[in-house]
Amino acid sequence: MSVPVVTVTDLYHPPEDPGDNVDLIMGYGLDEVDLRAVILDALDEKRHLVDGGVPGYPGPRDPGIVPVTQLNAVYGHNVPFATSPFTRMRTPYDTMTEVPAFQQAGIDLLLDTLQRSDEKVHVLSFGSARPIAVAYNREPELVAAKVARVHLCGGTSTPTYLEWNVLQDPQAMIRLVSTDLPIALYPCATEESCYAHDRHNTFYRLHDMRWIEGMHPALRRYLGYALGRLTRPDYLRVLDEDLPDEVMEPVYARSHDVWETAVWVSVTGRRIVRRPDGTHRIVRGDDVGPGDVEIRNEQLPCRAWPHESGLYSFEPTDEPTPTSVFVRDDPAEYERAMNEATPALFQSFRPPEPWHGDVRTDDREMTR
Repeated sequence: MSVPVVTVTDLYHPPEDPGDNVDLIMGYGLDEVDLRAVILDALDEKRHLVDGGVPGYPGPRDPGIVPVTQLNAVYGHNVPFATSPFTRMRTPYDTMTEVPAFQQAGIDLLLDTLQRSDEKVHVLSFGSARPIAVAYNREPELVAAKVARVHLCGGTSTPTYLEWNVLQDPQAMIRLVSTDLPIALYPCATEESCYAHDRHNTFYRLHDMRWIEGMHPALRRYLGYALGRLTRPDYLRVLDEDLPDEVMEPVYARSHDVWETAVWVSVTGRRIVRRPDGTHRIVRGDDVGPGDVEIRNEQLPCRAWPHESGLYSFEPTDEPTPTSVFVRDDPAEYERAMNEATPALFQSFRPPEPWHGDVRTDDREMTR
């Protein structure tokens, strides 16, 4: 049975963090996921600087309408998407009703998706969490009734390092962590850095991206377009053409930083395993074999409380609680496993055929 999901992502075009472009494929490729909506969590770079925040990545970049449209085309879906407010919340209780209508659309889409769903929905936050916090401030009873769990990717394992997603909107993090909503915490950073490892943060590094070469052609081109930071206006036609080596070779040679995979593994109930032959895979729960050794990717019950900075502290507990936090055993072993398991998972994704939109009726007739 598929899991209803809304993903909130600070996805940009061209990419700010290309991990968001890679990560979004999970919502389309995992059979267990019923992707109901994509909320684009964008922050206006000029306003960001005026408000005293940290500078964003070098522009230009706009909300990721292009990559969502590309994946909708590749998979033949029509997953709705919309942008949310481009500015920070002023207080934890801000409803942001004064922002322009275009920026209201993401909040409206999130609330409408929850309202229409007969099942509780998992809401995945891979950005500032502003759209979720504002939606809760507007309709707390609806959000409480229809959200199965908020999967909050951000923060640190100790409240010392001011992690990027928290910096984007501290008030949003304070609001969500203060509620009684069921929340799964996935710290992105350690007390030192977002590029370091500990038992509670989700970071790992893929040492190169040569495995993209073995992906489905449309997905390979999608990632070549994104990671190559191309700005061709014909962003759908680019999916029909192999990109030149001068674009793809630098893409294959780069390393890639990942924070999101633990969320998708948890939401789908998948397992990370080492097979008897020594290979690592991300498999369905019922595909774990008797000789498989599981690599821990779990949520532990905890109590959590926010700080003025937007960071939070947590304390594991044996008592029932709506809040939990990610845990793994050996971060180095986890990274080794994911350097094999993650590429294998992406290479297994097969969009439906025909995946492109230029197949004419007479062409289809000729192939019968």
